[in-house]
Amino acid sequence: MLNYSTRQRLLKKTAFSPVSAVDLFCGAGGLTHGLMQAGVKVEAGIDIDEKAAHAFVSNNPGSKYYLWDVGRKKYPSIDKLFTKGKYRLLAGCAPCQPFSKLTQAIDDHQCWNLLNNFARFVAGIEPELVTMENVPELAERGQDVFDNFVGTLEDLGYYVDWKIVKCEEYGVPQFRRRLVLLASKLGELKVPEGRLTSTSKWKTVRKTIGSLPPLNSGEEWPDDRLHVASLLSDLNLKRIKATSRDGGNRHDWPDKLVLECHKKQSGRRYHSIYGRMWWDRPSPTMTTLCTGIGNGRFGHPEQDRAITLREAALLQSFPRSYEFWPKSEKLNRGAVSRMIGNAVPPKLAKALGQAIIEHVSG
Repeated sequence: MLNYSTRQRLLKKTAFSPVSAVDLFCGAGGLTHGLMQAGVKVEAGIDIDEKAAHAFVSNNPGSKYYLWDVGRKKYPSIDKLFTKGKYRLLAGCAPCQPFSKLTQAIDDHQCWNLLNNFARFVAGIEPELVTMENVPELAERGQDVFDNFVGTLEDLGYYVDWKIVKCEEYGVPQFRRRLVLLASKLGELKVPEGRLTSTSKWKTVRKTIGSLPPLNSGEEWPDDRLHVASLLSDLNLKRIKATSRDGGNRHDWPDKLVLECHKKQSGRRYHSIYGRMWWDRPSPTMTTLCTGIGNGRFGHPEQDRAITLREAALLQSFPRSYEFWPKSEKLNRGAVSRMIGNAVPPKLAKALGQAIIEHVSG
């Protein structure tokens, strides 16, 4: 749980906010946390993941968590969550898996229709403000769904702006591209530009996780159970040890360690698999499987292991004190990894929140 001073600071920051927000598809609360840091009062988060409830409530004081399936809800149940007399912000990041380039048969995906439900709530409630975040592929693979969403907003009289942003330009220590949309009935509202356009100002892996205690494969730091390294098999331990420090990849290995699938022509282009991060660059995009070296360039730059859950959270720009799992329960690493990978980086959310506060204040 956040320490007392941090909780009080967030409560004070949002106590007299002109904006009352509801966060759809809130997950562990990355979007909510960033909005609160900017001064937006988030009344509630809504999600179907009961495992995310603790993280959301513990780190976002004053916000309630509703375990609701939005596909089964009508808009009045959402509308009543806002505080009367304030500008209403409907925010959310509908699950991106249907539109990801890694997903096949996207029309059949169980989350395909969630953005349409988001549009349904906007049409029923007509909040003064809307923000939405998703993968860039939404505007390509999910173009019909996205065009319908934007068209609904424009038909309702919203000023709409959207763009593909680079998260590293907003202070997130990670190469991550996201589609961000802002809409307002109050006047023109633009997606804010990232201020860190110079590569020399990007936050790096070294600056983000370099001070954490070193670990071996399978080891856990006793003062922070999220700082725990997955136990590598003997073969994968040989592979990571054979991978050059600071940005090496599987092309460093002797032939006996190379996977058969990577020897085929079709497997030669996946250069990042089993790779190490670079110390002095932002990390690659965090995913729901980012604590396994076989799922991408998720090897520690120097230590012979994959990154830990805490390191992944820091690279997503969560505060170090962010609590993802109840201390009284056995840690579910898979659930926490999923929460971290699916989250909106709080630093990106804070930039959006600041733009919204400036907009309504003006």
